Amino acid sequence: MTMLRSFSRLVLALALTLSLASSAFSQATSTSSKPAPKTPAATAPATSDKLDINTATKDQLDALPGIGAAYSQKIIDNRPYKTKTDLVNKKVLPQATYNKIKDQIIAKQPPKSK
Repeated sequence: MTMLRSFSRLVLALALTLSLASSAFSQATSTSSKPAPKTPAATAPATSDKLDINTATKDQLDALPGIGAAYSQKIIDNRPYKTKTDLVNKKVLPQATYNKIKDQIIAKQPPKSK
């Protein structure tokens, strides 16, 4: 009789342990924190916030990530730019540096005179 009681307690304890473990596992997987999807407004600054590489000062260009005194002067020396990708196409900046600033810059065109 004691052996049957011990066996029953063991089975009960095992069932309880499995029940708690499975509920904890399902709760952990259902409430896992996933990063919120980025909205386009949050990932890229508005057009008015972008720095125009055709009119920016040396100090403004220096403030961009990866752009120092040498690159900012090189950007100024190779103006005008039709598009911001001209920085790479004209070999003013390496691709890796361009990738750091591409969402922060724009190449505005002056209005055409009639």
